[in-house]
Amino acid sequence: MNAKLAQVKEEIKKVLQGKDSAIDLVLTTLLAGGHILLEDIPGVGKTTLALALSKTLSMSYCRMQFTPDVLPSDILGFNMYESKTSEFAFHPGSIFTNLFLADEINRTSPKTQSALLEVMEEHRVTVDGVTRDLPSPFFVIATQNPVGASGTQKLPDSQLDRFFVRLSLGYPDTESATRLLMGHSSEQMNTVQEVLTLEELSAMQEKTAQVYADEALCRYVVDLTEASRHSEFITQGISPRGSMALLKMAKGHAFLSDRNFVTPEDVLAVFDSVCNHRILISTRAKASGMTISEILTQITRQIPMPKLS
Repeated sequence: MNAKLAQVKEEIKKVLQGKDSAIDLVLTTLLAGGHILLEDIPGVGKTTLALALSKTLSMSYCRMQFTPDVLPSDILGFNMYESKTSEFAFHPGSIFTNLFLADEINRTSPKTQSALLEVMEEHRVTVDGVTRDLPSPFFVIATQNPVGASGTQKLPDSQLDRFFVRLSLGYPDTESATRLLMGHSSEQMNTVQEVLTLEELSAMQEKTAQVYADEALCRYVVDLTEASRHSEFITQGISPRGSMALLKMAKGHAFLSDRNFVTPEDVLAVFDSVCNHRILISTRAKASGMTISEILTQITRQIPMPKLS
């Protein structure tokens, strides 16, 4: 692993134990310039992860609790008439930060959810016809309760597709849970140290974008995503935006592994996390008891891995 990012990981592990693979995936997504959807039950460390990440990467951080009464203007900002100047002044919303935590995003209204569409895609905000850029780098971590939880509203496909990955932290194993109780990880947050500056992080993101991907590798990504569109078990396949996210994540995985070129193994390492929220499985698949992960695994087995030059 890249030495600096290994230090970042060790700092996060001070407060989030037993979740190495999840931390790796979060760092990969950050390098790729994407956003993360954490779908999990309360109390497993989602907020802790976001806060520790912001501290070790020197990022400004804002957490917003998404409730039914949250308005788009709370997120994006609004113009207010100032009597002293007889002009309208813009008051920035909570989105003007480096790391935005949208807590329980599926508890708010679809109108408020849609306020994040432009933000996540273009990293800018348009209010009353005026467009403003967000701080760079910009990163969204959204959490949501499992589907079917009381008071929740399903995220639209257009929103889901803007998240590079969806993952679940899950319960800690016995050893990690024991260390958590003995070490009181929540009290260790003050010990988390800054490892990277924003400038260093931006430079890493630029280097990640320059990681070499062979033409055969790009075709492999296309073949995988096209296979999802023709599978008898899938009614909605992976979008072109999903294809681009898959390649960017593969580059992020390569950079995290301290390589300047992408391999098929990089693609397979992130394939499930990038694609599991982008497809809809058919009635036949549901009747057969197949899971999304099983269907995606089947696709990877059908498409031969390319031999790179």
